[in-house]
Amino acid sequence: MARASARLPSNAPGDYYVDDSCIDCAMCRFLAPAVFRRDDSVGLSVVGRQPVTDGERLRSAMALVSCPTSSIGSADKSLARAAAHALPDPLEDGVFFCGYASEKSYGASSYLVANDSGNVLVDSPRAAAPLMDRIGELGGVRFMFLSHKDDVADHAKYAARFGCERIMHADDGAARLGVERVLEGQADIRLAGDLVAIPLPGHTRGSMALLYKEKFLFTGDHLWGEDDGTLGASRSVAWYSWAKQTESMARLLDYSFEWVLPGHGSPLRAESPRDMRAKLEVLVDRMRGRS
Repeated sequence: MARASARLPSNAPGDYYVDDSCIDCAMCRFLAPAVFRRDDSVGLSVVGRQPVTDGERLRSAMALVSCPTSSIGSADKSLARAAAHALPDPLEDGVFFCGYASEKSYGASSYLVANDSGNVLVDSPRAAAPLMDRIGELGGVRFMFLSHKDDVADHAKYAARFGCERIMHADDGAARLGVERVLEGQADIRLAGDLVAIPLPGHTRGSMALLYKEKFLFTGDHLWGEDDGTLGASRSVAWYSWAKQTESMARLLDYSFEWVLPGHGSPLRAESPRDMRAKLEVLVDRMRGRS
């Protein structure tokens, strides 16, 4: 539970607040951007202004239940049930943002894909009963795509609940985790229908992305959107190899997609695949030291 005594001083006055246990995962800023902001002076999320509309209040409650460290506080519990039922949050074309981040993955985002070949859970959210029940109502999970070893969180509990086939690369220790489908090598692998696994070493040795419908790219922790509408990557979190990550990013220029949906960082939707490619070219040049 958030502690009012540890309320960050830069929170806007009012009921909602963030306390000093925040880990800056940005979950709240994605779910309720009108309410939560980042205080750069402390490197943490705070309430920029209190929710005003019914929609803002609901999304603030969604952020509260999704916070991996229970760092968001509010005396008003009236929307807790509605917030739980609103997750996973639909984005577009049967793709949902799960919320309910886990502290085990440092608050990483996860996604649900409602697919004709069977639903896909991309990385693991917290094994919260309300979320698992809602996923069950949406058809359960056939595949669980684990992009890399950092964001596996409660994967075993989801596998036990839904009997899903977990998919992960061998180079990130998939066998040790009991993963049912262990991928090897660097070639693309068509998993089912319009789902393609793309090995992209760099952040970790076994990092992968998942391409869906040539529109959505689930990128784990090696590629994300920035607040200014550009794409971002960072040498500081390239645990395996920045050189390999640069090669992997250049490889993505061969693919068509409009959405980047990361584990950490902000999702980004471009105006078109061509626009996304232009953003990616800028990033690759920067990573290669050309700009």
